[in-house]
Amino acid sequence: MTVLALEFSSGQRSVAVVRRRAGDASFVVSEVVETGAGGTTRAFAMIQSALHEAQLEREQIEVLAVGLGPGSYTGIRVALSIAQGWQLAGGVKLLGLSSVECVAAQAQAEKISGRVNVLIDAQRNEFYLAAYEISADGWREIEPLRILPRAEVESRAGAKEILIGPEVPRWFPNGRMVFPRAAMLGRLALNRNDFAAGDKLEPIYLRETNFVKAPPSRRIAT
Repeated sequence: MTVLALEFSSGQRSVAVVRRRAGDASFVVSEVVETGAGGTTRAFAMIQSALHEAQLEREQIEVLAVGLGPGSYTGIRVALSIAQGWQLAGGVKLLGLSSVECVAAQAQAEKISGRVNVLIDAQRNEFYLAAYEISADGWREIEPLRILPRAEVESRAGAKEILIGPEVPRWFPNGRMVFPRAAMLGRLALNRNDFAAGDKLEPIYLRETNFVKAPPSRRIAT
């Protein structure tokens, strides 16, 4: 299976082509990484660069995997719009994966172990947080993703718990910066088969949506 992975949920955006090497369990990975915001046009340039490095054409992609966040809502939406359009045009299979899960897997690859808190900025002085137990043999979730106030995260930092995630040192100097990477997202996708239609994929966003009703119109005397 040949996977094109898009991970645009953080300030480090990446695109990767991932496939298993014939005859063994190793991977062939072609990845393009950029830092900073970028729109759809730049995203397509990154995709083309990854395909060129992998010596593949777009028609040879079988699965397109997207990091669903949480994180940059705009970046995730760009990735989703590309995936949805690709499926409509070429019938590719789609997968949506948690960017937090991708960070945990990336942490294991970087030899981080023990009880680890994955932290992502949720704005409003709050953070998305999920906890994992990571070892050389694998990783498992021990606290599900939720939104916590900064004070609670600071208490974990004060207790010297391990904090990792995109740009974590901005808030917690002892934290370790670990980005979700498209190469890892693609590797995770190779073991998944829960494909979805493009219109069923949504960003991971734990806040309730609140709508404010507009006040009734009133006539202004002239």
